[in-house]
Amino acid sequence: MSIEYRSPELLMTTRQDCLNLDAQDPLAPLRDQFDLPAGVIYLDGNSLGALPRATAARVQEVVHAEWGLDLIKSWNNAGWMELPRRVGDKIARLVGAGANELVVADSTSVNLFKALSAALRMVKADSPHRSVILSERSNFPTDLYIAESLAREQGLVLKLVEADEITACLDDELAVLMLTQVNYRTGRLHDMAGLTRAAHQAGALTVWDLAHSAGALPVNLKESDADFAVGCGYKYLNGGPGAPAFIWVHPRLADRFWQPLSGWLGHAAPFEFVPDYRPGPGITRFLCGTPPVLSLAALECGVDTLLAAEAHGGMAALRAKSIALTERFIHLVEERCAGHGVTLASPRDAALRGSQVSFSHPTAGYPMMQALIARGVIGDFRAPDILRFGFTPLYTRYVDVWDAVEHLVKVLQSGEWRATRFHQRGVVT
Repeated sequence: MSIEYRSPELLMTTRQDCLNLDAQDPLAPLRDQFDLPAGVIYLDGNSLGALPRATAARVQEVVHAEWGLDLIKSWNNAGWMELPRRVGDKIARLVGAGANELVVADSTSVNLFKALSAALRMVKADSPHRSVILSERSNFPTDLYIAESLAREQGLVLKLVEADEITACLDDELAVLMLTQVNYRTGRLHDMAGLTRAAHQAGALTVWDLAHSAGALPVNLKESDADFAVGCGYKYLNGGPGAPAFIWVHPRLADRFWQPLSGWLGHAAPFEFVPDYRPGPGITRFLCGTPPVLSLAALECGVDTLLAAEAHGGMAALRAKSIALTERFIHLVEERCAGHGVTLASPRDAALRGSQVSFSHPTAGYPMMQALIARGVIGDFRAPDILRFGFTPLYTRYVDVWDAVEHLVKVLQSGEWRATRFHQRGVVT
């Protein structure tokens, strides 16, 4: 079941209109899966997902029963060793991948290192002259840092361009196109299928970062013919702070690559304890060290909140609601906050935007966001000038959109953001 979108001018003229939309929302029951604090409008699920109600009890079960009572027997009795693949198969359903194609392991940065290394190794084996890793200049910094280190180590070039310049740079020197599907700052959504096709035509491979798209919008890795993909467990997948990440490789490449972190769980037979490394079949060779059981248990609860949406239309219905929420937010901010220097930084076309909206302010973005947070509207700030708002349709309501804009109007009109305390930078912004 999906949401019919109509003009925001017609649907959100009053707060009561928003409450009416919430009452009619077929996805509204999914909000009950989360333990959300009273008095808070949470628009930062694109940075850290909210806590699923099931998580605390599940983690307690792992701690007290599986670890506390069964001790080491739980590696077999509770299936701990299967968690990276079991949770991976669940995530695969959200990103257009198949069973036994995706595993949960390590962090996004580590997985990107694995994937990019494997892709470069494959391309260079067939075409030694290819020397360029191409990425977007505003890609998330950790992706660029990993690519920079590999380029330096292997004598390659990391070429950074603007989003609109990518296609023109797909030439016979390109080895790997490395992109994040949804830009973390602006929310701009890349055409995965089109860019992958163009990269393949140029003789290159692709590595996609799904940190801001997995669980937020429909992703079709196999249909897009992508080569490698990595993603984050603690944003839209609701896995908790520091949740492990995931990694995927297209089945046509599954037994052709050799990733650089050849740890014991990536071995074909880890419990033979032989000194020579033999890579495991397919995606299992991307495993490295011992699974983080507590974190995997929490992540599985988070992924299950998204799978629960399958009974309500799945990712297509979530995407429809996401568009409806973000369209209305943009409309209300531009209508009610005009004249205060706040400018839309996200694409205006919803088809080119992920599940977030970013506005910029040339000088006061940070204190404005801190003033909003003090009021209970939690978004975040990204340097140098971005106020970023994430919309998670599993639990974000239409009335949250109205109330968040109401608070923003008061922050801007009153000038309360000028207070000294809102200019004090925290470690995390």
